[in-house]
Amino acid sequence: MSTPSTIPLLPPPRLPLGTAGPQAGVRHWYENELGWATVPGRPLRLVTGLRFDVLDVPAEAGAAALRHLGPDSPVALRGDRMRLLVAAGSAEELPGVLDWLEWGPLALDLEVLGAGGAMEAPVPPGAAHDGGPPRPGDPARTGSVQGAAAWLRPPVPGGEVEVSLPALPAMGSSKDAPDLVRLVDTVAARCHRIRLRRLSAGPPACRRNQPLAFS
Repeated sequence: MSTPSTIPLLPPPRLPLGTAGPQAGVRHWYENELGWATVPGRPLRLVTGLRFDVLDVPAEAGAAALRHLGPDSPVALRGDRMRLLVAAGSAEELPGVLDWLEWGPLALDLEVLGAGGAMEAPVPPGAAHDGGPPRPGDPARTGSVQGAAAWLRPPVPGGEVEVSLPALPAMGSSKDAPDLVRLVDTVAARCHRIRLRRLSAGPPACRRNQPLAFS
């Protein structure tokens, strides 16, 4: 009677070197250098509603509003969208601000992320092409990962981001903080202008004479 052969226990396959390194390095930069909370898992996302909220608008509208921001107000860019960091709690205040400015009844292409939300983490300034963390001596290469969000105005490690964010005076912001109302008014006006321009342009010529198709 033959005895069954013993199958040796093999160790699990090792991940290639550097598989988790860059991602972990970027997460470390956000959590330890900036003190910002991140969401577990991939892709790396930043928790909103704690230290900041995010106003997501068309890049054209965001560019028009940059003059209302301080030099240290972080701004991110992803494709044709701009993400303006604003004071935590702004998401709850935004509907009232839009109504007060008489923009409330209009459909505007803007979104705000607040408590319970998350934003894709932009590529840190000076990050390597493999998405690694910033290193001393690296040239600034924002947007090194094609299609990823990148910092147009990056946050400053060791600084208190709250003092630079647009806020309402009633929200306890410092007297030098940018005015959230002016920022929202400028963004809303430009979003409305973009909407009117698209409506006046009409549908593409190649589609005007095509019958509607339903699946």
